[in-house]
Amino acid sequence: MQPTVTADLTVPPTAIESPMLSYRDEATGERVDLTAQQVGSWAARSAGLLRDGCGLGPGSRVAVLLPPHWRTAAVLLGAWACGLAVSFRPRATAGLPVLEPGGDRPFDAVLVTPQRQDDWLEDVPDAPHRYLVGTGPGPLADVPLGWLDWSAEVLRHPDTTPDHTAIHPSDPATADGTTYGQWGAIAQGIAEVLDLRAGDRLLVDAAEHEEPLKWLLAPLSAGASVVISANLDPARRDAIVAAERVTRVL
Repeated sequence: MQPTVTADLTVPPTAIESPMLSYRDEATGERVDLTAQQVGSWAARSAGLLRDGCGLGPGSRVAVLLPPHWRTAAVLLGAWACGLAVSFRPRATAGLPVLEPGGDRPFDAVLVTPQRQDDWLEDVPDAPHRYLVGTGPGPLADVPLGWLDWSAEVLRHPDTTPDHTAIHPSDPATADGTTYGQWGAIAQGIAEVLDLRAGDRLLVDAAEHEEPLKWLLAPLSAGASVVISANLDPARRDAIVAAERVTRVL
């Protein structure tokens, strides 16, 4: 099931089922709206790529160095559906590695944007399975040797997950050992601080909030929908809030 892509940034979507996640790039006019079913379909494809394409499962470690984006949501939810331990580190500075507990262990897969992969300020870990995840529409025009285009590879896998991976609250959800149960409690706590409730619509400035705990897990735990805005002009914020019927701003 493909996402709905439009270039109209003034009128909120009018689909029968409201979008759970909307992505809009204020610079290019790109817009993607995904219902809960579509998010689940893309997460299932991502899970299939990691599980069946890469042979990963509980105990495997994945580095996800991606900005707030609908593809990032699919990658993260797919990885967690497989029981993987994910590292969603913030940007490195001056090429210095970002250390975390267990950081001496190699990663089994790494997913990164082309911009971060080519940035000398970044410390991108190596892994047997390496994917570039574009933030624009369509496949990538140029994929260097040793890397694969996630947007092309993920379509090789079905949008349903027939086999359910047993995941326990005590299993590690991130590479630093934080468990699924702990992340769930933290996400709910953040949702409470933000006063997020079911039916709320949260506006996220992609440049200011890279931590998926805030832009993805907290709103999902509360039953809120998300509007991710890339290249957000502060002068346009109020207009976007009104057009998207936003009830909370991160």
